[in-house]
Amino acid sequence: MTKKLTTLFALAVASVTAIATAHAAEVQGDAQAGAKKIAMCVGCHGIPGYQATFPEVHKVPMIAGQNAKYIASALDAYRKGDRRHPTMRGIAASLSDQDIADLAAYYEQLGKSQTGSTELPAKPRTEPKPQVAALLQKAACVSCHGDNFSKPIDPAYPKIAGQHADYLFVALKSYKAEPSAVVGRSNPVMGGIAKQFSNAELKELANYVGSLDGELRTVPESRFR
Repeated sequence: MTKKLTTLFALAVASVTAIATAHAAEVQGDAQAGAKKIAMCVGCHGIPGYQATFPEVHKVPMIAGQNAKYIASALDAYRKGDRRHPTMRGIAASLSDQDIADLAAYYEQLGKSQTGSTELPAKPRTEPKPQVAALLQKAACVSCHGDNFSKPIDPAYPKIAGQHADYLFVALKSYKAEPSAVVGRSNPVMGGIAKQFSNAELKELANYVGSLDGELRTVPESRFR
């Protein structure tokens, strides 16, 4: 990692941790309450294999089992416009802080109910190819997401192991989008990292991380089973 990225990384960890801690102190999520608020979520995130079609075709991310703090921070970023996906921005704008906390708590617990006490290995069972290993080292992915990409250093960061590879690719590309783009993500650390790579390299990273064992799931509602 370059000196500039190292500095950005350190600042981001401190900033995200402080914000997440303050948010957690103010608003506590209630998973049972969240279960009553998922109507706008299940139409995409509750259907296995469901694909988004804008801005390009990709599977919607698995969020059951994701860290509650990360889900909350992502929804807040959509609400503020730091993430500029039109559909998610519209949904997030309708949510209160309590709604966001409740939904985040619900989806974190939903994943735990599916995986039980199964523990992932400390490192992935599948070793990356040398060229992918070099890309991972350059990006310093483990610095935030953990050695197995499912134990991030702070729960405000996402688990990414086993996430849909096509979604990971689109997400990584979105950090390269210019601020004026309709679809894009504003994040100084991820922006600095993603811009080091070509789209072909980002796809290699996404394909490897997406192939790993992870804790993320798509849990269909009974109406979709």
